[in-house]
Amino acid sequence: MTEFTALREDDGRTYIVPLQDEQIKIKGIGRFSPMEVLKTTQNGERVTIGQKVLTKVEVGLPELRKGMKRRAQIINPKDAGFLLAWMGIGAGQTVLEAGHGSGGLALHLANVLGENGTLISVENRPEHAEVGRENMNRAANALKEFPDWTLIEGDVAEASFDEIVDQFDAIILDLPEPWPVISVLSKKLRHGGRIACYCPVSSQLEKAWEACEEAGLEVDWAGEMMERVWTKASRGGVRPGNTPMGHTAFLLIAERT
Repeated sequence: MTEFTALREDDGRTYIVPLQDEQIKIKGIGRFSPMEVLKTTQNGERVTIGQKVLTKVEVGLPELRKGMKRRAQIINPKDAGFLLAWMGIGAGQTVLEAGHGSGGLALHLANVLGENGTLISVENRPEHAEVGRENMNRAANALKEFPDWTLIEGDVAEASFDEIVDQFDAIILDLPEPWPVISVLSKKLRHGGRIACYCPVSSQLEKAWEACEEAGLEVDWAGEMMERVWTKASRGGVRPGNTPMGHTAFLLIAERT
């Protein structure tokens, strides 16, 4: 099992580094031997690699997220945190996510499900699945606890979960068109379990909403989360930042009663 550490620049840019003896190339840092350079470096200490001075830190969810490889757009912490909290996702539960992408949401799920949880991810694009798998394999070797995780490559409408789980506590759909599968997948939810749809545009939200109601689900919440970062002003005090995070997607959460 490969161990990982994290190296952070002063601006917050983070690199996830496997602790191995041979030389490797880390994009943004260069080529070096991690064990040779870092074997005597403790967490919190500074290390110079090439022209860069970095701080070694323990790998956790923030470092995995900042240092993850990306191909598909990810569900960011603003929306991921809301989904996990509102749906009541926690340790030991069984969760399905369809639209795994680069694994951004899956990292958040794995972090809260723990070693007794089960996470099934579905991704129909092989190039996205490859990146997502690499990010999740890093997490499996870095987080203190990691769930039983399965990645299914294919269409969620054609996937079978019967040999893996009996039912789900939560289902999250990050799909261009989630409405065709809501009726079938909702039957795999336990009573009291919740299904969520991540919809970039309002027409998707409307169709997902209608599909949930037709499937007999009760819509708990629908809307969008807004975020505005504040910064320190050059002459003292704090002020709103120049790049507010507005709309990312509409979220819909419905319960199987």
